[in-house]
Amino acid sequence: MRERVPALGVDRDEWTRRMMHWHFSAETGSRFWTAKRRSLPFDPLRDVVDFDSLRLFGLFDKNDIRGVRVRDLLPRGFADRTFRVFETGGTTGESCRIVDVTRSRYDVELYHAMMEERGLAGGDVLALVPSGPHAYGHFVARLAESWQGVALFVDFDPRWAREQQRDAGSAEDYVRHLVRQAASLLSSQSPALLFTTSRLLLALVQELPRPLASYRVRAVCTGGTCCTPEEERYVRERYLAHVPWIDTYGNTLMGHALQADPVEEGAPRSYHLPPPFAAMKVVDPANPWQQVDFGERGRILVVTLLEDLFLPNLLERDSALRVGPHPWFPWEGIAAVRPYADDAAAAVKDGVY
Repeated sequence: MRERVPALGVDRDEWTRRMMHWHFSAETGSRFWTAKRRSLPFDPLRDVVDFDSLRLFGLFDKNDIRGVRVRDLLPRGFADRTFRVFETGGTTGESCRIVDVTRSRYDVELYHAMMEERGLAGGDVLALVPSGPHAYGHFVARLAESWQGVALFVDFDPRWAREQQRDAGSAEDYVRHLVRQAASLLSSQSPALLFTTSRLLLALVQELPRPLASYRVRAVCTGGTCCTPEEERYVRERYLAHVPWIDTYGNTLMGHALQADPVEEGAPRSYHLPPPFAAMKVVDPANPWQQVDFGERGRILVVTLLEDLFLPNLLERDSALRVGPHPWFPWEGIAAVRPYADDAAAAVKDGVY
């Protein structure tokens, strides 16, 4: 992967210092972060000397970027570059918007390399994923283009699914609507890969009249909320015979944590976020500056360190086990992801994403 993305070989502390100068210098920083610099009780250019120094920012509140003009989020160093705007799904409140200049390229190159290693890169893609302002759909389209494939989209609006869930108590009618479209494309187009969410995969495989492998699908790739271990085992054993299932953990703000297969039989699959662009920590919920021991469960804390996007110390709504490096991904990861069980997280509705 370092051959495809040389920045992966940059020392994390060095990358942190680079990103501080990029985001907080008047010449290259965005209006959002250079304005924030004036109100901080420290100077990021002087005082953030390594990755661990990022704790000086405290915990990041997503409300700080809700409603911010996207032009204020664009680094001045990218003023002459084209960019895209993506939105979060709005699961925990009003959507946040981010700008993308280089991030999608990194995401595609890393995922493409992973698919090549698995012998699965290539072919057309059925994209049963959020599109429109959502990053996932754009990512799938660019990934297919990276090997001269095409993405066949089902028009999927996760916000409408949540509206149905809220107003009618169920999004089942909308899910059936999505599944019917996906089944039609599977039958008529024979895509090599299926990209979707774990929740929609559960619904789709139970509605199809025959096994997924008979549609010539070579692999299923999912993102969004993870299934429970019981759901995952049920789907693999009953519906995905001879079809690899590759999951990722992530969201619009943190990117894609890539899945690694278990190194021991019975161990959970782990997820690894490639440094230096981002880092996941598993922390004590009562003290987010204290990581739990390996094998222990804690709340997920994410740092995003991209030229497009800097978000320090964002607590996610999930908990996980802290795991060590994997032979495929030589950095720490997480496993056994599930919603963090506090009052706020319990109120979140995952819906179909």
